[in-house]
Amino acid sequence: MRQLLALIFLLLTSLQPAPVSAHALDPGFLELSAMDGAQWRVSWRMPDVTGRPMPIMPRLPESCQQTPPPAPAFDGRAWVTSFLATCPEGLAGGRIGIDGLERTRTDVLVRYELEPGEAQTQRLTAGSPEFTVPAELGPGAVFASYVALGVSHILEGVDHLLFVFALLLLVRQPRRLLWAITAFTLAHSLTLAAATLGWLRLPSAPVEVVVALSIVFLAYELALPPERRDPVSERFPALVSFGFGLVHGLGFAGALREIGLPQADIPLALLSFNVGVELGQLLFIALALLLGYLARRMAPVLAVHGARLSRISSYGIGTIAAFWVFERIAAF
Repeated sequence: MRQLLALIFLLLTSLQPAPVSAHALDPGFLELSAMDGAQWRVSWRMPDVTGRPMPIMPRLPESCQQTPPPAPAFDGRAWVTSFLATCPEGLAGGRIGIDGLERTRTDVLVRYELEPGEAQTQRLTAGSPEFTVPAELGPGAVFASYVALGVSHILEGVDHLLFVFALLLLVRQPRRLLWAITAFTLAHSLTLAAATLGWLRLPSAPVEVVVALSIVFLAYELALPPERRDPVSERFPALVSFGFGLVHGLGFAGALREIGLPQADIPLALLSFNVGVELGQLLFIALALLLGYLARRMAPVLAVHGARLSRISSYGIGTIAAFWVFERIAAF
């Protein structure tokens, strides 16, 4: 199975037409921050597409009047602009949408406040480019919303998925693999909660570098023959995955801080986001194992060249992760 997963990785990377980024296409971001009276400050962030802003625009409730937005400016990753909107009837009951989103393959995260300091979050996609602002989110809506955000974040986070994929290739025994994945889950759940609740704070830049270095480490170990690998990673992979999982959890927490948490339901939203991350991770693992099983049934001769495929895959994984390391150091 390990060899067949390596082949799948090689096929996927050979189809990659452009340099790989940890998050290949950043989502759009719309924030409506409540001010005094009936005014909202609107911040709008559009993904970059070949040096130009993606042709999508926010649509506020019909009762809102807005000042003409200035031309968007490029901040190094996306195009940003901001303006003021006056909504005498408030946001509740109105419809917020993104015109043009249905013609794209990206999504937009909408963060809005009905009252100052009371943030809610909604994810819009090409299949669902608008929503009606509820007067108040119930527990069920909060749970469903943040589970969906967690799933989408992990599936869009190629760096986290590549770490899990490298574990699948490196750990051969099913029991040890189960313990390694469980340890990774436990570790990033702990730091996700601690960082989100303000108990632990670290700058995001070094965290992102260490996340990429964790993948480089696994790729290096995968490139070595089993007898030359680090004794700790070979005998106790769960310990290694737990240590790196603590760092990956800080990366998840940074994303969750950008999304924002409803002040009245912080524990529920935190739990829901973590559940979504785990569901997305399990979905990815199940898909990888399924593809490996299908490849084994269709071409059993591939197992003969398993060691060579694993080593070539390690070079691909390590090259991508090393690129991320230098990219993130350069962004300091």
